[in-house]
Amino acid sequence: QVQLVESGGGLVQAGGSLRLSCAASGRTFSSYAMGWFRQAPGKEREFVATINWSGVGTYYAGSVKGRFTISRDNAKNTVCLQMNSLKPEDTAVYYCAANSRAASTTGTYYDYWGRGTQVTVSS
Repeated sequence: QVQLVESGGGLVQAGGSLRLSCAASGRTFSSYAMGWFRQAPGKEREFVATINWSGVGTYYAGSVKGRFTISRDNAKNTVCLQMNSLKPEDTAVYYCAANSRAASTTGTYYDYWGRGTQVTVSS
């Protein structure tokens, strides 16, 4: 069982930055691939970024590549999403998720989810 708690969301102007964190409980955090997803009002949940268990392998959605960076610290049971050059279209609730199999862009493959943190980017 893994419990995930996101933090770091907020209101920022376009062009600004935010750093999201996800704290995970459990001793087996390092065995999970982790992902960030987001859901905007009236839209389906979409993949943002994923990182494998070691932190070496990462993959990003095209819409955020070059602006967002996912990282993890297995000693601290945390995964972070550094978001730079934010745009109004990045406004959404951002969710952290854990995958016991492998890094994936598919949300249904993830086993555990946090409750989300709101990110609002004003124009």
